Amino acid sequence: MSMWQRCFKRPAATDYHPEDCLGSGDCAPVQLTYLGTAGFVLQGYERTLVLDPYLSRISPWPLLTAPLCADAARLARYIPVADDVLVGHAHYDHVLDAPCLCQQTGARLIGSSATVMVGRAAGLPESQMLATRGDEDIACGLWRVRGLPSRHGRVFGRIPFPGDISEPPAWPPRLHTLRHGLVLNWAVEVAGLRILHVDSADYIEASLQGQRADILCLCAVGRQSRPDYTRAIIERVRPRWVIPCHWDTMMTPLESPPDLIPGVDLPGFLEEIREAGAEPLLLPLLGRMRFRPAVESGRV
Repeated sequence: MSMWQRCFKRPAATDYHPEDCLGSGDCAPVQLTYLGTAGFVLQGYERTLVLDPYLSRISPWPLLTAPLCADAARLARYIPVADDVLVGHAHYDHVLDAPCLCQQTGARLIGSSATVMVGRAAGLPESQMLATRGDEDIACGLWRVRGLPSRHGRVFGRIPFPGDISEPPAWPPRLHTLRHGLVLNWAVEVAGLRILHVDSADYIEASLQGQRADILCLCAVGRQSRPDYTRAIIERVRPRWVIPCHWDTMMTPLESPPDLIPGVDLPGFLEEIREAGAEPLLLPLLGRMRFRPAVESGRV
């Protein structure tokens, strides 16, 4: 066993949920694909939404020592179509690939002012970007999107690269220039199916007041830094299903088995989800799941 294998564990194959179509409704299903890190693709109802895409998965040495470049070929291969790209905050593992994906597909970049500054640095036109402070509904075809103000959690005891981005950074950027800015959780709804995306290791309870979700995409690192993280958010938004995200190191190639972030107890996280009354759905990288809305609600 190599030193790397001793330091980094991998999920058990038996922990992954098989691809399935869930929900008892008769409506057309929404397909969800997990991209690794905090990334997802949502497809259905004449629209493709992408959340926090990061497929470049830059290895440690170039990540720390060189300008960061998106892997355009990998983005084109795995996300050939997108209409809207939603970014939860402006750290590299959430925002770096987003401008390139928008350039390739013509998708609209939606996020905080920090995210828009990154889009400007990459050369996106103003007409292809939308800044939000959160707490406003954004129409995306038949989908409705709303950013919920949140906060970045502590990772290994501190918040990495805090602060805002008030002007376009040099492009391609260095790791330290991509500060998180405003953090947003995304509440997404179509045909009555409600999805809540929590991409960081913390949240603001007041922002979740009155929110309900059928599917909760929940950052696994949060249970290391916030007491009662899992149970509290499940009790508040009452999801039927919880999909863990942000549990892998982000440094293995997308096509290879992923390694767990040190300290992430994935079996323990899955059990906490069950104990809180929801069903965990652990997906492998590029794993898919389909969900049938219970009620067709048209334009929501």
